[in-house]
Amino acid sequence: MLKSQGEDMEWKMNGLFTPNIIDIEASGFGSNSYPIEVGVVNQLGEKFCRLVKPQAGWCHWDTQAEKLHGISREMLMQKGVSVKLICTELNAFLDRQTVYSDGWVVDNPWLIKLYQYAQMNMTFRISPLEMILTESQMTLWHSTKNQVSRAMNIRRHRASSDAALIQTTFVQTRALDTLVS
Repeated sequence: MLKSQGEDMEWKMNGLFTPNIIDIEASGFGSNSYPIEVGVVNQLGEKFCRLVKPQAGWCHWDTQAEKLHGISREMLMQKGVSVKLICTELNAFLDRQTVYSDGWVVDNPWLIKLYQYAQMNMTFRISPLEMILTESQMTLWHSTKNQVSRAMNIRRHRASSDAALIQTTFVQTRALDTLVS
């Protein structure tokens, strides 16, 4: 059952809230790019991660983006999963919940593209992470994220690793914010 907006915000601000986090890796950085990997960490710490099999017409490939995430087009063709299956699994994993993104301005259009090609509707909401960050958390964000990254010993820039890093950074900055307040 979904909480009312008032109950939901009160729950988020009282320190009991750990957000669902999504991160998407893509074929490039422009409007012709498309999602190639979707990673989510839910409130319980459970992970979802899938490589996306490119669709017909998804031709744009940026070698700079590949250097960043380390996923080749060949890997996607061999190990990628159909957009229909990914969307079905994402809907089941996040059904009627809100998932937050620290890159909403690019992640949201990539999700829309994914669901459009699957000819499905999302049964969850995606929202910018900034909607639930306090000003203090925003101030602490980058230095805390760097510390968390070192502590988690993340060696690759991949969607599920990034989602876990973002979620842990949220929890750590909230704890620091509580100590300061």
